[in-house]
Amino acid sequence: MLNVKKEGIILEKTNLDFENEGVLNPAAIREGEFVHLFYRAVHLGNHSSIGYCLLKGPLTIVERHCEPILIPEFDYESHGIEDPRLVKIEETYYLTYTAYDGVNALGCLATTTDLVHFEKKGILVPQITYEEFNKLSITNSLINSKYFRYNQHEGILEKNGIKMLIWDKNIIFFPRKINDKFYFMHRIRPEIQIVVAVYSLEELTIEFWKNYFIDFHQYVLLSPKYNHEISYIGGGCPPIETEFGWLLIYHGVSDSLTGYVYSACAAMLDLENPKKEIARLPYPLFKPEYVWELKGEVDNVCFPTGAVVFEDTLYIYYGAADERIACASMSLSSLIKELMENTK
Repeated sequence: MLNVKKEGIILEKTNLDFENEGVLNPAAIREGEFVHLFYRAVHLGNHSSIGYCLLKGPLTIVERHCEPILIPEFDYESHGIEDPRLVKIEETYYLTYTAYDGVNALGCLATTTDLVHFEKKGILVPQITYEEFNKLSITNSLINSKYFRYNQHEGILEKNGIKMLIWDKNIIFFPRKINDKFYFMHRIRPEIQIVVAVYSLEELTIEFWKNYFIDFHQYVLLSPKYNHEISYIGGGCPPIETEFGWLLIYHGVSDSLTGYVYSACAAMLDLENPKKEIARLPYPLFKPEYVWELKGEVDNVCFPTGAVVFEDTLYIYYGAADERIACASMSLSSLIKELMENTK
């Protein structure tokens, strides 16, 4: 069994207005000996912005901003910007996040070349109702019945004058182009889907998404498989390139007598064809066990969103009980070895 070390809490909420209700679910990227963390900061009323802190090495805070680095500006994010992920492709950083307008939660993109000045590119995912999604996606195949359970919003078609859409979250880019094309994951519950091989993000038109949903079954990357992820799964950290494939840390959710339990999970994808799953751990990489993970704004949550590597140690930053940020570490080579003993 893999040895995972819980490093403990890295960041907690403060009395500052923008983060007085919680800090969680950070994006992380290593630059030399430093790690940049861009985290979801929540103020009273559950309105989120993106905060920033700098670590020296994987664990030591050397700088933390007293104001958010990204705030809601547009109608589609009026109630918050949440759960960022970050990669660098060529000379540009791609920061994806979930925008919430009080009704719909949709994946968005902002780019930067300096990690200071961000240009928001807007909503990347399709803006589609469940009825439209269902009509398109059953054209060529039946889809998992859980899509109905999680996405039809109990039959509510409109809220506060806004049309209810499919919630499409957890956009995560692969950290390099593959055959000169962008690849990214997204999540419509209960599975993780992948968008493959677009030369430009301008290709993500209404027509693109219609064709995508007609062949929707072809783009399901991972489906719930084991008990710890049986309810639904979703994206976690940006994939990490290894000689064996793309190491993917994601989250899995199971139901219990006290509610949902969120765990960190691991899989391996093919380097040149990331639609192909090579291996998956049959048990959670780590799960809630300490008080900071068991009790909080949402109990029983380990929600991984950022990861960095120092020598052979993988550090995974995660939201703990939706209220604080913690870190877990493990041997990267040991994790890969364990995965490759559980090939598909």
